[in-house]
Amino acid sequence: ADAIHPGYGFLSENADFAEQVERSGFAFIGPKAETMRIMGDKLSAIEAMKEAGVPCVPGSGCALGDDPDENLAMGREIGYPIMIKASGGGGGRGMRPVFEEKSLLESIALTRAEAGAAFNNDSVYLEKYLEHPRHIEIQVLADNFSNAIHLGERDCSMQRRNQKIIEEAPSPA
Repeated sequence: ADAIHPGYGFLSENADFAEQVERSGFAFIGPKAETMRIMGDKLSAIEAMKEAGVPCVPGSGCALGDDPDENLAMGREIGYPIMIKASGGGGGRGMRPVFEEKSLLESIALTRAEAGAAFNNDSVYLEKYLEHPRHIEIQVLADNFSNAIHLGERDCSMQRRNQKIIEEAPSPA
């Protein structure tokens, strides 16, 4: 074998696994480990998108600190409703909407605890809460020779508890 394809799920998103495969002399069929590390952390992914000129949802832009007054001020600046998100989160976990300032600090504590338990990373940030957004994904297949194609789009908007239920292609939106 010359290459390893990790399938989907756990190993396909594990930067350490991809790095070990490459160090072992095999080709890893998937994103580079560095890319997975950037995109696997939501705050670094947002920064990469901003650097590339991609519009992003308004938010704190950084991990929340421990100062309650600063966190409350940040919530006011973004404007309610807001969403607290785990920077290392995924799979619909580590997300909590906040509709009023009076519940922000408790919600931050709860989200940090959930993120720490689920992702071994309790870093959280704030983002403007979007009501009824469309979740559209575009799959891109590329190789090391600068060949790339998109495989169309899919709508993943039908969700329960922030987890996709149905992925529909092509998108009706």
